[in-house]
Amino acid sequence: MKPAPAPQHATAERLIDFFETLSPASLERLETFYTPRAYFKDPFNEVRSVVELRRIFSHMYQTLEQPRFVVTERIVDGGQCFLTWNFEFRFKRFARTQLQTVRGGSHLKFGADGRVYFHRDYWDAAEELYEKLPLVGGVMRWLKKRARA
Repeated sequence: MKPAPAPQHATAERLIDFFETLSPASLERLETFYTPRAYFKDPFNEVRSVVELRRIFSHMYQTLEQPRFVVTERIVDGGQCFLTWNFEFRFKRFARTQLQTVRGGSHLKFGADGRVYFHRDYWDAAEELYEKLPLVGGVMRWLKKRARA
C-alpha cells in the first residue's frame, strides 16, 4: 500500500490542481487557497490582499484568450514550495491564432492553516512577453542584440 503524502505535499497538490483548472468562476474560491492578506508579487504587480489577487487574475481573463497554467515541476520543503510552470494564452488583439507561452516559477509559503500567505512569481517580462508584442518586440530584440555585442 502506498503511503499517504505528507500534509504539505497534499497542500501543494491541491494548489497545483487549482492553478491548472483556474477559470473565471473558480476565482471565487481564492480564499480557500490564500489568506486574506496574502502577499503577491510578479513583474507587474505587488499586492497584499486576496481581493487584489482576484482583480489581477480577473484582468488576465479580460485581456487574454484561453489563459492557462501548466505546472511542469514542483519542489516542496516544509511550509513552502517552488513551482515551475508554463503560462499559455493567445492575445485578444493581435496574433490571435498563435499560442503564446511564458515560462516562469512561483515561490509559495503556506501558513499553519495550509493557505498561501506569500506568492512570488519569477519570469522574464522582456524575453517572455515584450519581445512578442508587435512594436515593442522589435525594439526589445534590437536591445538584446546590442547588449550582447
